[in-house]
Amino acid sequence: EVQLVESGGGLVQAGGSLRLSCALSEFSFDDSYIGWFRQAPGKEREGVSCIDFSDGRPYYADSVKGRFTISSDNAKNTVYLQMNSLKPEDTAVYYCAADTYDCHSIMVATTGDYWGQGTQVTVSS
Repeated sequence: EVQLVESGGGLVQAGGSLRLSCALSEFSFDDSYIGWFRQAPGKEREGVSCIDFSDGRPYYADSVKGRFTISSDNAKNTVYLQMNSLKPEDTAVYYCAADTYDCHSIMVATTGDYWGQGTQVTVSS
């Protein structure tokens, strides 16, 4: 059974940093797409970042470009989202998602073949 488990969320002041982790089990990174989308209260889900493991190319939403970095440790089956210069508008539940087709599912459709339970990120002003 494929499982995605997020961790690393929390409360941070504006300008601070957090690193989210997504540990995947029973899912091969080969030719897969893994990333993050988020949902803030009262707002639609928003694709944040995705990595295409067929060529290592990362994708970012304009709202986080230059501040967030997606990376992976294939040996640990873990994907990370380093979030710097956090803003109050980054406050949301962040979900890790995995897909076998493309990053569009995660970045645009904000879904995927699999996703985790989410981790709360709260940025205070």
